[in-house]
Amino acid sequence: MNRDQFIALVKSEQESLRGFLLALCCGNRDDADDIAQDALVKAYLACNEYSDRGKFRSWLFKIAHNTFLTHLSRLHVHDPIESVRSKLSQDNADAVFEHQDLYLALGSLPPKERSAIVLYYMNGYTIKEITKITNTTEDAVKKQLSRGRIQLKTKLKI
Repeated sequence: MNRDQFIALVKSEQESLRGFLLALCCGNRDDADDIAQDALVKAYLACNEYSDRGKFRSWLFKIAHNTFLTHLSRLHVHDPIESVRSKLSQDNADAVFEHQDLYLALGSLPPKERSAIVLYYMNGYTIKEITKITNTTEDAVKKQLSRGRIQLKTKLKI
């Protein structure tokens, strides 16, 4: 893949990638943008490893997901919901975010459950596709989705 092909493919997936990372980062645009930038650099450096057999979007999301996981310790996004709520209330830009309650609840989920929920419900990936992105088994993804749904129902009081 040459540079122009890479740029064209990234342009077509840029908004989806940003939305995916924004959800994983619980609405924190700065963190999502930082991770997106890192992921795109990693993808560009590895673009000769991409084969046209798979979906570019899945390949790119896998890189972004792995980049997100490496940034977790710096982001502090796996905090109790009360801690996330106090951080958001201190930052007016994030406090007015349209889906604040959902991001608060997502922020309290462990990273694996959060990733599975975001990929499945917010990005429309199948369980089989999620296994490829997250390097796990179908049974593990099903368990993560189940646990994530239960926790979200409790936190969102659905």
